[in-house]
Amino acid sequence: MTEDTNAVPESSEQELSDAVNEALAEAGVVVDEVAALTADLQRLQAEYANYRKRVDRDRLTAHEISTSLVVAELLPVLDDIARAEEHGELTGGFKAVADQLTAITTKLGLTKFADVNVPFDPQIHEALMHSTSSEVTETLATQILQPGYKFKDRVIRPARVSVTDPE
Repeated sequence: MTEDTNAVPESSEQELSDAVNEALAEAGVVVDEVAALTADLQRLQAEYANYRKRVDRDRLTAHEISTSLVVAELLPVLDDIARAEEHGELTGGFKAVADQLTAITTKLGLTKFADVNVPFDPQIHEALMHSTSSEVTETLATQILQPGYKFKDRVIRPARVSVTDPE
């Protein structure tokens, strides 16, 4: 009889051990599924964050491009205002409107450049006239025929200049 009682506990221990191993295997599968789902969620969150950054960057770029197009259409008006001011015809209410227009375009990021006796740079200058002189050592923009404009850091109209080369 003692042999039978010893056999029953060994069988129970074996069943218990098998049940524990099976439970551990199932827990491992569940942990692997949770890890896989967590990795998928993290990947999706990263993709969404990148998408939002890209959309925000594209929206900002589109806004800047559209603003620069509108400001570029105003350049002839700004040129006329500058010519009127040079001839002393900018007075009264027209001067107030001109000052407001200039202030608004400056606030938007439009800057005027028209430097004389600076090295000629084809990225910001357009040469309309050409001469030579022994007084210069490098190619210079010696006369501004029409000022150039930049919107933020982008040239929207190059300065039209007279260029002087060394002899």
